[in-house]
Amino acid sequence: MRFTLKGSIKLLFVVVAIGAIRSWQQQGMAVGQAPPLNALTIRGEHFSLDTPRETPLVIHFWASWCPICKLEEESIASIAEDYPVITIAMQSGTSLEVEHYLEEQGIDPTTITDPDGTIAHRFGVQGVPTSYIVDQNNKIQFSERGYTTELGLRSRIWLTQLIESR
Repeated sequence: MRFTLKGSIKLLFVVVAIGAIRSWQQQGMAVGQAPPLNALTIRGEHFSLDTPRETPLVIHFWASWCPICKLEEESIASIAEDYPVITIAMQSGTSLEVEHYLEEQGIDPTTITDPDGTIAHRFGVQGVPTSYIVDQNNKIQFSERGYTTELGLRSRIWLTQLIESR
């Protein structure tokens, strides 16, 4: 493969454009220490970020009415088989309605409802889907707004584990 100056400039432009778009999309999102998160899941179990864990945690905001979120459901469910995942259903109804929706989809992630967007507001979520990778000290290592592949999330989890092991 031959690289030319013109091709290199185009590639640089694409990389800068993608970086600028990501920066714009992620403005206002929580960074640093994760906001407090203590709530009951749709099954009535207590969830707290303060509960010790040995691996990174994925915090995934979604909505039942979001078509992009639906595309990510299987990826999130697959990751939940290997890592702790908490999903937060934004403005998607009552716990019973969200539980029914998840049953219809054939997935069973640990889920909290956020009917009025209070939790989402604390995390700076302005659209769904939005995912955070939080390390063992509850520091946000990665955040992503919009569709993310399973490989992309797994890569970020792996990088978080590398960061933690140092």
